[in-house]
Amino acid sequence: MVQGNSDGLNKDMVLPPTQQRPALSWRFKIKKKLITVPPCLGRFRPNVGECCQQCTPDSLRKKLRQNSVLGFLNLLSVNETQTRYRGWLVRRVCCLLFVMGRRVPTSPVRNRLEKIFQNTRVQKTLAAEQKEEGGVQGQRNSLSSFLPLIHTRVIPALLRFVGWALLKMFSSTFDNIQVNLSHLAALHRASKEGSLLLYVHVRQSFVDSALIPLVLFCHNLKLPYVVCPLQIKSYCLRTVLQKVGVILLPPSALTEQDAEKDRVYSAVMKALLGELLHEGQPISVGLSPESGQGGQWLASVTHLVRESSVTDVTVVPVGISYDCVPKTSKQVGLGSVLLWLCSSLWRKSRGSVRIHFAQPFSLKEMCTLERWTVDKWRPLQDVLLPVVLKKRIDSGFGRRRMSWLLPSSYYPSELQEPTQLERDRLVAIILHLIFSATSCTAVMSTSLVSSLLLYRHRKGVSVSVLCRDVVWLTEEVLFRNKDVGFGGSVTHVVHYALSLLAPHLLIAAAPTWKDPFIACHPSLAATLHLSNQANIITHTFILEAVGACAVSAMLCEVVASGVSSSVKSGGVDGEKVKGDMDFDVVLCQSELIERALQLCHLLPPGFLPPCQSSQSFALDAVESLVRCGILVMEEIARNVPICDTWNKDGMLKWSTSDDPYQSDSDCDEQEQHSYKISQPSRCPEMLLFLCNMLAAHLRALCWTTAGLELSHTPLPRAEFVAQVLSHLCDTANKKQQHYESCSEEAAHSAVRTLIDLGVLLEEAREGDGAMLEVSPLFHQSENRLKLTRFISQYLYN
Repeated sequence: MVQGNSDGLNKDMVLPPTQQRPALSWRFKIKKKLITVPPCLGRFRPNVGECCQQCTPDSLRKKLRQNSVLGFLNLLSVNETQTRYRGWLVRRVCCLLFVMGRRVPTSPVRNRLEKIFQNTRVQKTLAAEQKEEGGVQGQRNSLSSFLPLIHTRVIPALLRFVGWALLKMFSSTFDNIQVNLSHLAALHRASKEGSLLLYVHVRQSFVDSALIPLVLFCHNLKLPYVVCPLQIKSYCLRTVLQKVGVILLPPSALTEQDAEKDRVYSAVMKALLGELLHEGQPISVGLSPESGQGGQWLASVTHLVRESSVTDVTVVPVGISYDCVPKTSKQVGLGSVLLWLCSSLWRKSRGSVRIHFAQPFSLKEMCTLERWTVDKWRPLQDVLLPVVLKKRIDSGFGRRRMSWLLPSSYYPSELQEPTQLERDRLVAIILHLIFSATSCTAVMSTSLVSSLLLYRHRKGVSVSVLCRDVVWLTEEVLFRNKDVGFGGSVTHVVHYALSLLAPHLLIAAAPTWKDPFIACHPSLAATLHLSNQANIITHTFILEAVGACAVSAMLCEVVASGVSSSVKSGGVDGEKVKGDMDFDVVLCQSELIERALQLCHLLPPGFLPPCQSSQSFALDAVESLVRCGILVMEEIARNVPICDTWNKDGMLKWSTSDDPYQSDSDCDEQEQHSYKISQPSRCPEMLLFLCNMLAAHLRALCWTTAGLELSHTPLPRAEFVAQVLSHLCDTANKKQQHYESCSEEAAHSAVRTLIDLGVLLEEAREGDGAMLEVSPLFHQSENRLKLTRFISQYLYN
């Protein structure tokens, strides 16, 4: 929340009294004269969630002709004004009356089983699986275990009861659930026009799958069929969920990966999604950037649009942000649900939730224009490995291919396997939707405080300084067109965030101290929690973070060459760098862009929009540092040497503008801009703050590479990832720091990057699954050291 309390549309955004004075074991008072409220607070709110101007210009043009209502609604604040009745009795049962007044259209099955059985892909799969029995009856018997999945539907009476139960449950779990109303009017129009709606969100917790239908239910919008990735063990719970539109995994599969191995289930699911769209039912799909799970169902919908089996699908990215992300268990039983419900009645509320529905856009328009990618998709091994091994100076043209976002056994067509070009197209759309859903996610107060404690004040900070930095960071977030999910005075916001993060912090206070002292708790669980909360800040500042790491890489090379602040005087013979460097060095623009481009290839999915070229992104990353004031474009005299490492391997090359061998007609020696690091007092702190945002991912990759010599391969992939995770934890324990690099996601991401680089070779084997083995090229310690040095250059030191 950024608007003031006087805004009538946002009266529910004001922090409740329980939020304003959270219970803590200590109390503090901050002098208001120390806090400077930024002018944007209360006057400015970014318009988030607009669709891509390049990929879907017609959808954006329709939005520009429509006036959207700017406001918020607390989903949990149900009162008598939202019902048709008034009175003291109504006030006590208003939630029940509100739920009973919601419109829930029925969803008849309409001979769905017969239509799915007649599907070409389903029949082909069943014929392959039933070679012994043969006959139509044997094929029908094979579908008997999938009948509950096929007959998933919505029963209005049961749905109203579940909606009432969710409202009551979330009231004791969260302080409030704020919904951005900006694009809900567009959803109502699309629903009235009969558009097929596809809601896409990034998976964070099992609560995601319940929040989206609940919001739509409370706003009289048609409920989507939700693809749920959890394994529900209880038969009663499965029956209830399948009668409120939840599509579950088969009982025999523990994970989505296990379910995908069942070819019959995969074929039935694709046919079911097609039938649901033909019936006019909306669908909700969650995507996982770490594993790529959920992308196969989105690819199936995209294929239906491309082959004109479905006229068009309107895609709605949804951003969900939590003050504290609820913990998710991969397996859910009735006992665990009842235990969670009982514990929610006694435990304290776990913060707020902010939900943004982005502007709807046409999937057919995106597929027709095909502007979602501008680079050629190439293996990372071809793009970056020659640079690592010093066989080439510049990166190869193209974008890193991430084919693992789709299962290797995925077939969008009933008859033939997709070509590599088709797979690249589908992966590009998946990446774009992950980026769109992440872009409209609001930044919560706990995210701000976590990022400041992790990236800026790792050794601790006083509360008054923390408040100043929260004000500064809030301004920076808003100016980058990112919304925030909190409101109130700065002191209340910081106090509220600290109360939620208190179990993961060290708080020191005494009666004689003016300010309490706050620091991160030096433990694995606490650091991983803060790192998870701060992840959205990294997405917000990704341009600046990539540019800062590129600057760090060049400074690392300058320091390694023995060049200090006396570079400009030419006196570097035999001199070593002592103390802090004055940063009195001129950096070549082309070299900075190349370093930023190389780093882009190492980033996990979701950070870069595929509709922007990697070169353009790298250039924007360097220019963003100029806007931040870290870099200043340098005007260099003709007799001053320029630091240029572009044309020499591993060493600095010094050239002057009056070099007699240079020629104006030489295309390879075109005049380039150069930059100098500005020297305000906060510049080194800002550079370190930005570099630390990507340090966890890069450090995990660096430690994994260094630990390859300890691996005894070949090993099954799951066992190898577990070994990498154990090595990361052991390394962090020895150093007693950097625990944010020890997450399971970091281990999976590091292994996946090494596979794409060709460091690890993946071989599919029957029964054991994929086996991983270290490439013969990287059995050599020299090549492992080169890769470790290449990655570690981006770690600010």
